[in-house]
Amino acid sequence: MGQEFIIKSQQLEDKINQLLPSQGGFQAGVDLSASTTVIPIVDLTESAEGSNLRADLQVALSLTSCTAFSVTNTTSTLINTTGYFRIRGTYQGTNPGGLNTNTIQITDGASTKILDSFIADNVGGNGNIYKIFDFIAFLEAGDSITATSASTLFRITGTTRQIADISGNLVNP
Repeated sequence: MGQEFIIKSQQLEDKINQLLPSQGGFQAGVDLSASTTVIPIVDLTESAEGSNLRADLQVALSLTSCTAFSVTNTTSTLINTTGYFRIRGTYQGTNPGGLNTNTIQITDGASTKILDSFIADNVGGNGNIYKIFDFIAFLEAGDSITATSASTLFRITGTTRQIADISGNLVNP
């Protein structure tokens, strides 16, 4: 048989009031209690959130869930819908013989922020150069993600995949 204990802690009471506001807080004569009885707990969080996949499997690419892109010597829109997106790929090309900035950026039409970039500089020789990128971006209404390749000698290739909608509801592959 388990033992019952009364817990007097303002810090614990404040935390319960914060986490469970619908309980109306503690009333006079109501105390926190603890027991030495073992009560099994089943965590249903993933199922309640609508996903039964592990996080690493949830961001997997599939034939129908990803969109491929390739950008050379231009600016192209990669994504213009709301939500959370995984963007991965490479910057690749030959040494362009001068300063060459290649970027992936987010814009709302009024301002632009660079999410990732690769600056190819004339470092000598004509060897191939590349950089891998892999990140997650969030787009609100009116936002878009674009990629800019500044040379015919340089290409940005990769895939985009929506992993959650704007409310954070997961999108399975």
